[in-house]
Amino acid sequence: MWRVRNAGGLTSTPTCSTRAHGSRCVLVRAAGGKRESARTSSLDTSPGVDKSSSGSGNGAFGSGGAEGLFASSGTDCVHKGERKGRPRIKDALTTPIVQTSTYWFEDTEELIEYQEGRYQSYEYGRYGNPTVRVCEEKIAELEKAEECLVSGSGMNTATTMLLALVPQHGHIITTTDCYRRTRQFIQTFLADKMNVTATVLDPSDLEGLERALKENDVTLYFSESPTNPYLRCIDVPTVSRLCRENGAISVVDGTFATPVNQKPLELGVDLVISSGTKYMAGHNDVLCGYIAGSKELVGQVKHMQNILGGVMDPHAGYLLLRGMKTLELRIARQNETAMRMALALQDHPRVKVVHYPGLPSHPDYENAKNQMRGYGGVVSFEVDGDLWQTAKVIDSVRLPYIAPSLGGVESLIEQPTVVSYWDQPAETRAEIGIKDSLIRYACGIENFEDLWADLKQALDGF
Repeated sequence: MWRVRNAGGLTSTPTCSTRAHGSRCVLVRAAGGKRESARTSSLDTSPGVDKSSSGSGNGAFGSGGAEGLFASSGTDCVHKGERKGRPRIKDALTTPIVQTSTYWFEDTEELIEYQEGRYQSYEYGRYGNPTVRVCEEKIAELEKAEECLVSGSGMNTATTMLLALVPQHGHIITTTDCYRRTRQFIQTFLADKMNVTATVLDPSDLEGLERALKENDVTLYFSESPTNPYLRCIDVPTVSRLCRENGAISVVDGTFATPVNQKPLELGVDLVISSGTKYMAGHNDVLCGYIAGSKELVGQVKHMQNILGGVMDPHAGYLLLRGMKTLELRIARQNETAMRMALALQDHPRVKVVHYPGLPSHPDYENAKNQMRGYGGVVSFEVDGDLWQTAKVIDSVRLPYIAPSLGGVESLIEQPTVVSYWDQPAETRAEIGIKDSLIRYACGIENFEDLWADLKQALDGF
């Protein structure tokens, strides 16, 4: 649909189907995908975007009496060329960045139509943005979801989701191998401020899950799959079924898989969340997150986001769109590199254990094989050494950056003990399974032979 505001006070009726409204008409796409109108235009004026570059009547500064009424250069600096001239160019190949915090309405009647849902537009940047909306529509298609909501970071998505869906005195089931900040939010903020209780299970403990669902009034089940940093993979179809039978919402964090490798919604879960910062954007230059699922559940999270305000900037939305266009190509490369890296690592004499769901030795290999198309671009492994010997391996590599995160085109390497848990005593790290000898390697898109030669020389030298 195209919305056109006549610049010169034209009153002729277009040949297409229109809804007359003052100096505005709505053009409807005719059969066959073509527009029919008495006028032609190369501008695609989506909801809330003007077509004309001059104006008339209410607030237009381009002709007639308004030119004389508002003649100062200061006013011109603010309004000339913009008040009635903000088109979205139909022929642009890439989605434009709509860099605005607010959207305007032509008159009160139009605003009321918007408030009553009879006119499609935007109101304020915290409630929506055209560039960001394109991201949401693309992700919804990739995840096979009814609806998607993008936010300013993966953690913002997770915390907003939990606040929206878990009531006071609610009960959450989560898994042991979990991103630290998510665990902190559940065990501190939700527990201390909302009296929310939690059951923490091994990712493979289906009997424990069934028991916890029956013994507690469980609101929500949450787990990553694969998890961080040991890449555990839950049995998504079985977990989804058990939650559904017991009235609990099932949520899977699919950051490490992406919808290219795994589609949790097709496997039965209610919601999938992800840190789009990682593989989806793919270039280590965007912070974003998303949640996808049914319109009803995503709508509840959207309502909470409108209040909390953790939205994504439209420029970040443009970068996310840019990244997603090469998602499948990058994932294919990273899947292959990580698989080859895992196979090479398990044969190295200084490596004790390799954690990669594509290896038959992984405890969740069968789950991964049954529900994933690829096993992801992250490999975790334990070297035969202590904290400082492991750090020496990290310091000896030349290609990967020593940095947190994953999923970008550059390879990254980290020692979780130092990056994420250095503020915790050794006893606490041991309780949650973080070993000093653990290394997490996030493969980029570099040549495998170069990456392996570099890592091998680091392993050989300690």
